[in-house]
Amino acid sequence: MELVGLVLIIVLVTAFDFTNGFHDAANAVASAVSTRALSLRGALALAAVMNLVGALAGTGVAITVAKGVIATPHTTGGLMVVGAALIGAIVWNITTWYFGLPSSSSHALIGGLVGAALASATQVQWTGVVTKVAIPMVLSPLVGLALGYLVMICLMWAFRRANAHKAGRLLRRAQIVSASSLALGHGLQDAQKSMGVIVLALVVTGRQDDYTVPFWVIVLCATALAAGTWSGGLRIMRTLGRRIFHLTPAHGFAAEISASSVLYLTAFVFAAPVSTTHVVTSAVMGVGATRRRSAVRWSVAGDIAIGWVLTAPAAATLAALAYGVISLF
Repeated sequence: MELVGLVLIIVLVTAFDFTNGFHDAANAVASAVSTRALSLRGALALAAVMNLVGALAGTGVAITVAKGVIATPHTTGGLMVVGAALIGAIVWNITTWYFGLPSSSSHALIGGLVGAALASATQVQWTGVVTKVAIPMVLSPLVGLALGYLVMICLMWAFRRANAHKAGRLLRRAQIVSASSLALGHGLQDAQKSMGVIVLALVVTGRQDDYTVPFWVIVLCATALAAGTWSGGLRIMRTLGRRIFHLTPAHGFAAEISASSVLYLTAFVFAAPVSTTHVVTSAVMGVGATRRRSAVRWSVAGDIAIGWVLTAPAAATLAALAYGVISLF
């Protein structure tokens, strides 16, 4: 029975990674598609490949998720806790995707773990949640916003005397590199969070004693994320690529480079799970603000911010309800 539960957890993680891929695919390719640097299918294929590469690039974030959010629950109820957390995150991902709201899969997963833990009386490691999750998730969008603004200012200064047509063509080509960089950062961050959940399930069931990530787990999560990315996320792409701010190649390049820099820093230096959605969206706002403050559709940004605030508690609530239902059987 325990083995069946573990298999179900792995299936749910695979499903979560797939929804994460199509939910967050827009993060990496929205600006490149909206500026016509890449075709839609070309951008999605590039993002899928780079997501796969990024997922294979490290495991620091996975270990943080596996042991830094909740205490390892007992075997009997541990799998129910993990399963309920995944159900809460998946339901919230699908809901926000349906309404085209770029919410955070990272917040949904962490919120799901906390909600399921609280419902099951499993200890939440609040120190780890605050220092390794909450603070980086709050600071990373602010850094993305500021960095996007500064990088765009630097680009404007560097190309101040350049021919507009030639500069646009050069930056459109450069966007292929920046979009690839961003997709790699997305894989580096988001696939590792799912790896951490599988590792937690393996420890709970006694299949392993430490929190190292097995190679097969890395490959599974990387493949599921890449497959989800290939399936696309057109609803969210319209929000990021057009509704917040009408992007030019220069703006797209600046936003992508800024966002990917934040993702690399948080993954490699701090091993902190941050939201790619938040970082990319804030970087888009930052580059848009260099034109004039009114160029950014702040009402749309406000709607997105509401989604940011709601995600963790909503996923936590859904996970708690899922745990309540599962525990009845």
